[in-house]
Amino acid sequence: MTMTEPRRPPPIPLTILTGFLGAGKTSLLNRLLASPDLTDTLVLINEFGEVGIDHLLVENVEGDMIVMSSGCICCSIRGDLVAALEDALRKLDNGRIRPFHRVMLETTGLADPAPILHTIMSHPYLALRYRLDGVVTLVDAVNGAATLDAHEEAVKQAAVADRLVITKTDLPEGAARLEALDTRLARLNPAARRLIAATGEANPAALLDCGLYDASGKIPQVAKWLNDEAVAAAHEAHHHHHDHDHHHGHAHQDVNRHDAHIRAFCVASDAPLSPQAFDMFVEILRQAHGPHLLRVKGIVGLADDRERPVAVHGVQHVFHPPHRLASWPDADRRTRLVFIVKDIDPSFIEKLYAAVADIPAPDTPDAAALQDNPLAPKNAGLLG
Repeated sequence: MTMTEPRRPPPIPLTILTGFLGAGKTSLLNRLLASPDLTDTLVLINEFGEVGIDHLLVENVEGDMIVMSSGCICCSIRGDLVAALEDALRKLDNGRIRPFHRVMLETTGLADPAPILHTIMSHPYLALRYRLDGVVTLVDAVNGAATLDAHEEAVKQAAVADRLVITKTDLPEGAARLEALDTRLARLNPAARRLIAATGEANPAALLDCGLYDASGKIPQVAKWLNDEAVAAAHEAHHHHHDHDHHHGHAHQDVNRHDAHIRAFCVASDAPLSPQAFDMFVEILRQAHGPHLLRVKGIVGLADDRERPVAVHGVQHVFHPPHRLASWPDADRRTRLVFIVKDIDPSFIEKLYAAVADIPAPDTPDAAALQDNPLAPKNAGLLG
């Protein structure tokens, strides 16, 4: 008789709900939890400081709720987040908690989402049992522009989002400021779908299952996940705008000091990479600019198996282990990488990719020279 290991359950989708103070996260969470689509959802709520009032605003829901009360989730309580997620799994596996099939994590208004993403993506056990479904960022139409002007954290929350939910447009001030805010968010993060809360657009169908896989976990939703066409169009528009202003001597008066540091662009190529070349590309990026890689998502064609591309996802210096897809999801067989970065010239990444892919490019360093780069990996990397 052959003993077989028990089959590991599919990873549980986890949605991060973030947004600056007063953006309406708890109100949206209440509305979402009232939907049948969020039945059997585990809710993690982080409180700010020692004043435990946030969770009192959440209506009673059927199921289990964990209230984390150790402070700001972006710094000291990361260990508590790991403990809470691990404890939930232990209770689930031991039958001490009602089965849950989704996790919603509401952060504090001051939270930088990047460390939370690091925790979920880099912890060996959590990365097996949970999968990041998406980052949903709320922006208040009344105060959103002023908040983005004043707080770099708010800009980063918007920049890393998969969905941007604009709230308070039902108020006269919010309605009057919507168009300018929407334009600003589109420039800041063209990859994210923008939704208006007051019209009902911010519903479960629009906010959930916005990762690489749909609810079945089987069909890769690459086009929806990357939204690379929107990113490429926005990048091209930025170039035209910049060239026009430069030619006519106009200053960029409409770009806020925080926004100006953020760039979104796409690198696409028909040429497949060797696994070693792709490892070198990622390692050089991580070591040279890791803290400034706010979000990296992509599908990569590799020379070792051209029929089965690799999906990659990174946040700053942390990259999730690449996942080999069963096949290309559609007729587009190009490598497509979407970058949202802070204080990085896109041409550096574009030229670096051209070099490791051995694609001719103006002023691109020779690929062989990169092999001697001290930042190049000396050992097996992501795909080694």
